[in-house]
Amino acid sequence: MPLSGANTPARFVSTGMHFRFRKRRTTPAVIIVALIDVLIVLVIFLLVTTTFKQQNALKLQLPESSQGKKSGATENLPFIVSIDTNGVYFVDKMAVTFDQLEDRLKSATAKNPDVVLEINADDRSPLGKTVKVRDAAADAHIKNLVLLTKQPPKP
Repeated sequence: MPLSGANTPARFVSTGMHFRFRKRRTTPAVIIVALIDVLIVLVIFLLVTTTFKQQNALKLQLPESSQGKKSGATENLPFIVSIDTNGVYFVDKMAVTFDQLEDRLKSATAKNPDVVLEINADDRSPLGKTVKVRDAAADAHIKNLVLLTKQPPKP
């Protein structure tokens, strides 16, 4: 039976409206693999471009000196003695007693007679401890002694 025409009942007559069925839209899919790739590239970029600052094991506040000279590269590595605010001696970032320090100074002089002693004393460390290190260096026949300081802030 035809849908349109004169012989069709009224209920089947076409009114001219055409209804279309809409297809349901699919939700957008997020591609996780591509996002992970982008994040990995960003992390690698940040790791490569970041400069890493080497932190000292001892937090020392060095005294200021306007007459201090910057140390240059030397052929021989200096023998570094650090003194913290409590007056504790450190050699190679390890706490040592004064007797151990004297022994290490003498053995360093035996290995290299031109060894340079660098005293890295905190600004608030007892002055007597620095003097004792200087005396121990003199007993070990160390001729070159350097006291580490920092430049004062410029006005």
